Amino acid sequence: MIHPTSSKVGRILFAPAISFCHFLGKHNPELLLKIRYFLTFKKKLNLEDPQDLNEKILWAKLYSDTSQWTVLADKYKVRDYVEGKGLGENLVKLYGAWDNVNDFDFDQLPENFILKANNGDGKGTNKPIRGKSHLSEAQKETLIKTMDEWLHRKNIGLLHAEPHYKAIHPMVIAEELLPAPKGESTLVDYKMWCFNGKVHYIWTCSERSSDGASAHVMLYDREWNACPQYSIFNSGYSKGKVMPKPKNLEKMIEVAEKLSQGFPELRVDLYNLNPEDENGKIYFGELTFTSLGGLMTYFTPEFLKKAGALFSIKDFKKKI
Repeated sequence: MIHPTSSKVGRILFAPAISFCHFLGKHNPELLLKIRYFLTFKKKLNLEDPQDLNEKILWAKLYSDTSQWTVLADKYKVRDYVEGKGLGENLVKLYGAWDNVNDFDFDQLPENFILKANNGDGKGTNKPIRGKSHLSEAQKETLIKTMDEWLHRKNIGLLHAEPHYKAIHPMVIAEELLPAPKGESTLVDYKMWCFNGKVHYIWTCSERSSDGASAHVMLYDREWNACPQYSIFNSGYSKGKVMPKPKNLEKMIEVAEKLSQGFPELRVDLYNLNPEDENGKIYFGELTFTSLGGLMTYFTPEFLKKAGALFSIKDFKKKI
């Protein structure tokens, strides 16, 4: 599913609506979420007694303390949190971090690396570089311009009323470029759904498009039983193949549960370079508190209700 604002024409056509959403996101986020929820699901948002996963995520964005989310959603600062949990070995190698493109220097980077916006969502805010020495000066200039745009993006988080993203200090980070597993064109993203510090479901994303807007997906339970009946597949999130159970699944679960301790709901994203090896290398990806802003359309109502029943809004810290 291609987002309507992914093209220049789309951005122009939807500019008034986007500006209106940004205004509401800043001045009346509750009204924005009620409108967006109704337009998405054709029903009223229940904030008085939220039941399903989407409703509880939306409630938490509005009424709980999200100050810690700001640090943990930051792809740069979250590294200290992972280290503090004794999981430094699961971090991808960091080559550098910049908040000004004038300080960026190609010469200090290896031949292959990936650039990321620390406050990005992966859709157009990741740039893998394979073969730095083959880049022309024009390509380097284009890359610098892209990074500068990342650093000067406005209204981060307002479109989905996500205050924790707005508070992140924009940076560009360069990390080791991990190789795709054998038989895959891109890394498999293992999204570990944790509720009250326990992994209940795992959502895999593979064969991602270059802009991150589409992927092949499949949902599994904790024991790695495929659960396609809980998914709504479309052109953006198409039905993926059922993958073999990773030999090091228990280690992945251990990592995710360490990182999710203390949070009622948290998605821990991991990479697994050698899932066929019980000692395979597991890498940390990111922490996500508000998957698709709490407007997930790729899960069935039944699954959203099952997942929502696994945690209570009473478990969230009160807003300061």
